[in-house]
Amino acid sequence: MLHRRIQQFVLVYFLGILALLLVKYLLNLSDYVIPSPVEIWQTCRTVFARYVISVLDTLWIAIVGHMISIALAFLVGIVGRPNSWFGSLIKAAAYNIQAYPIVAVAPIIFILIGDGLITRLLIAVLICYFPLLLSVIGILSEPVDSIEHFYVATKRMNWRLQVRIRAYENISKLITVIAGGGTMAVVGTIVAEFIAADAGIGYSIRTALYQSDLSKILTALFLIGIGTSLYLTALEWVGNVIQKRLVSSKATPDK
Repeated sequence: MLHRRIQQFVLVYFLGILALLLVKYLLNLSDYVIPSPVEIWQTCRTVFARYVISVLDTLWIAIVGHMISIALAFLVGIVGRPNSWFGSLIKAAAYNIQAYPIVAVAPIIFILIGDGLITRLLIAVLICYFPLLLSVIGILSEPVDSIEHFYVATKRMNWRLQVRIRAYENISKLITVIAGGGTMAVVGTIVAEFIAADAGIGYSIRTALYQSDLSKILTALFLIGIGTSLYLTALEWVGNVIQKRLVSSKATPDK
């Protein structure tokens, strides 16, 4: 799975590089606008080690932000699950917060907290959690009548059991959504670093942009793609292990 994902990313990446070079030579653009393959390679060798460290710095923040986003999505999804006034209020508040673009909210965060680690983490969470929240609310709000009817009829139903039933019956959807949220966490962290930070690969991209150095940006994009592929593969592997164990425990009769 990892090998295939890396292969797919590398293929897409180099197709993009080829398209960029095709534009360069068709329009006869200078190396200042679009660097030559030799310049891209030389720049990659020069900044590779430093950018790997920056990507690792970005990834660990993205992973922590992703975990926080998952916890928040399930917390708000469980609280907002009932079709009640309070549930509707929670969902409306969550939707309205997301309605503000991050570039509008970011200055407030910078003024209150500064541009350090907490700000990067907070922005990553804000960008990542909403898609997770929508899916969790949708899954936990949808009754599984074939199973829930028995517990309702026997008056054994409670909110914990209801959440477990709905999550279990939609485990494959939850795993897909959580794995997909990993990409949003990485994007959110890079956006935070790009807006205002002094570390991480987003900061390196911003510095390269100010220097008009496309070679450094292309190197950063390559390493971001590799790092993200590794993280998503790990998420999918963990999700598959959990799903197989749940299916196995359901198929095995109680002794």
